[in-house]
This record gives sequence, structure tokens and C-alpha cells, in this order.
Amino acid sequence: MSKQLSPRPTAAFVGASWLALIVGGATFLIGLWNAQMQLNERGYYFTLLLYGLFSAVSLQKSVRDRLEGIKVTGIYYGMCWFSLLMAVLLLTVGLFNATIAPSEKGFFAMSFLLSLFAAVAVQKNVRDIAQADDVGGSFVKD
Repeated sequence: MSKQLSPRPTAAFVGASWLALIVGGATFLIGLWNAQMQLNERGYYFTLLLYGLFSAVSLQKSVRDRLEGIKVTGIYYGMCWFSLLMAVLLLTVGLFNATIAPSEKGFFAMSFLLSLFAAVAVQKNVRDIAQADDVGGSFVKD
């Protein structure tokens, strides 16, 4: 039975990941609150944020499960990729057609992508910490 070091993230990386998620999500939501758009448009972008966050976390989990030898069906794996790409595509189309300033479009795009990246990092950290805690903190059994 061989042992290898657990990929336990540092406190700095965990903090930075959570901070990026909070900043990305909060700036997106504050931008929606202050945007001069109709309520149905705000709802569209809010739903895209939630859909994008869920699909990014689901894809990260599926990729990680496959790497660890946990069975993930091909259809679910494909749906995760499709969902993430659709969230980004729908945001792109929505912003392209939006009647807001180009700087606002860039603001929404960047805060959306920051949120997606941060959600993946937070999910990875949560899983790594749980895995390290399950085996005593330092080593993972094969």
C-alpha cells in the first residue's frame, strides 16, 4: 500500500478562491442592480450566472471523478461541457445584443468569467480539504 501526499490547498489559496468568487459574484449582481435594463433582462443575466456557476462546478466534479477512477457516464460528462459552453454562449449573445455601453458589457463578461473560475477553484478546495481530513490530514491511501 503506497502513500502519497494529499493535495491539500494552502489557506492563502483557499482564501483567494473564496474572495474571487465573492468579488466576481457580488460585482456581477451589483452591476445588474445598477444597470439600466428591464427586469426581465436582469432576470436573464441572473439566471445565466446561476446556471454558469452550477455547470462549472458540476463539470469540475465530473472531471475530478474521472481522474480518480469514479465512474461518470459519458452523457452526463457531455452535458456538463454543453451546459458550461451554453452558459458562456448565451451570455455572449445577450451582451452582444444588449443596449448597454461597451464598458458595461466588458464588466459583465469579466465578472461572469471570474465567478466561473472561482467556483471551480472553491469546489476543488472543498474537495481537497475533505479528502485530506478523511485520511488524517496528510496522506492519501491508494
